[in-house]
Amino acid sequence: MVVTSPRSPVRSTVGLKAVMAVTGIVLVLFLVAHMLGNLKVFAGQPSFDHYAHWLREIGAPILPGVWFLWILRVGLLVAVLGHIAAATALARRARAARPVRYAHRRKVRGSYAARTMRWGGVIILLFVVYHLLDLTTGTLNPVGDPSRPYANVVADFAPARWYVTLFYTLAIVAVGFHLRHGLFSALRSLGQQTPRGERRARLVALLFSVALCAGYLMVPFAVLTGLVD
Repeated sequence: MVVTSPRSPVRSTVGLKAVMAVTGIVLVLFLVAHMLGNLKVFAGQPSFDHYAHWLREIGAPILPGVWFLWILRVGLLVAVLGHIAAATALARRARAARPVRYAHRRKVRGSYAARTMRWGGVIILLFVVYHLLDLTTGTLNPVGDPSRPYANVVADFAPARWYVTLFYTLAIVAVGFHLRHGLFSALRSLGQQTPRGERRARLVALLFSVALCAGYLMVPFAVLTGLVD
C-alpha cells in the first residue's frame, strides 16, 4: 500500500491563485503609496527631503536606523517572488492540462497586455535592479548622496540622461500593462463575467493603470523639461 502525503493547500490551484491575489494586492498598495511619495517632489526640495528622511526614521526608537525600510524591502521581495512563483506554477499547469496541440487550432485573440506579460516582467525586473542601484544605494546616481534625495532625483532625470528617462518610461508602461491585465483578471474572478461586467472591469483596470502610470511619469518628465530643477 502506497501512502501519499496530501498536497499543501498553498500548492493547490486555488491556493496558488490566492497567493497571486494577496501578493498582487500588496504590490499594488506599495505602487500607489510610492507614487504618492514621489509626487511630493512638486512641493519643493525641503518637503521632498523631509519626506525621504521621515521614511528612514519610521519605527524609531523601537527600530534603529533604516530597519523599517529594509523590512519593507524584504517583504516586497517575498511578495514579488511569491507572485512570480505562483504565476509560473499556474502557467505550467495550464499547459500540462492540454499536452497535445491541435493541428488546426484557431488562434485565440488575447489582449496585448496578456501577450506581453513575460517580456514586461523582464523589463520590470531589470528596472527594479537598476532603480535600487540608482536611487537606493546611489551607486549609479550622479549625486549618490542619501542626505540629498531631491538632488538625486533631479540629477537622475536631467536632460543629458534622457536614456534613463526612456528606460524609466518603458518600465512604467510595462507595469501599466501588467497591472491592467492583472486587475481585469481579478475583477473577472470576483464575478464580473457578464458582457456588461467585463466591459466595466476593462474600463476600471484601464483607468487605474493609466492614472498610476501618469503619476509615476510626471516626475521624470517634469525634471526633463525643467519644471522641477
